[in-house]
Amino acid sequence: MASKSQSAERKARIEEMRRAERARERRNRIITITASAVVVVALVAFGGYILNKESDKKEEQQAAAKAPIKDEKSWDAKKLGRNHVTEAVKYPMTPPVGGDHNQVWMNCQGDVYKDPIADVNAVHSLEHGAVWVTYNDKASDADVKTLGEKVEKTPYSFMSPLKEQTGAIMLSAWGKQVTVDSASDPRVEQFFTKYVQGSQTPEPGAACTGGMGAQ
Repeated sequence: MASKSQSAERKARIEEMRRAERARERRNRIITITASAVVVVALVAFGGYILNKESDKKEEQQAAAKAPIKDEKSWDAKKLGRNHVTEAVKYPMTPPVGGDHNQVWMNCQGDVYKDPIADVNAVHSLEHGAVWVTYNDKASDADVKTLGEKVEKTPYSFMSPLKEQTGAIMLSAWGKQVTVDSASDPRVEQFFTKYVQGSQTPEPGAACTGGMGAQ
């Protein structure tokens, strides 16, 4: 009799343990599903945030590309020569923003030149849609460093010293130019946004590598 009673109790305990195990499994499944749902919601929310941020950034860039740049100088692109020549060219502005030029362009894939470069090669790079950053002794070392780092990160841009220019820092594109006093001037970013492979480019998509580099 005692044996049957013990057997019944053992079965009852085993069944209770099984029920407890099944309950734990259900709780674990609920916890896992809930956690997964939270992760999915978070990922969706984060993805939406990133998309909105990218959309806002694109809209800002488009607005900057359309907005006029304060004190920018412009030249009629139709009146700027585009012939390939072998001789030196006397340009009406320093640095030049267009005109006849050498058939070999300066490499402009984020190239930073420590020494002056030839105008006739640089102008060819502008024709390909590059922005040329030039500076003289009026520019601070810190500004030169900051601009150099920006250029290095920006395909279709290049930089070189130009002692003869009037402004401390000048940015040039085909038919466009602006002078600033420091690298922190917001017009620097605006100029890059607007004119790196911008609508002013006579030969959009043309190469910025395979030309003339630092000697």
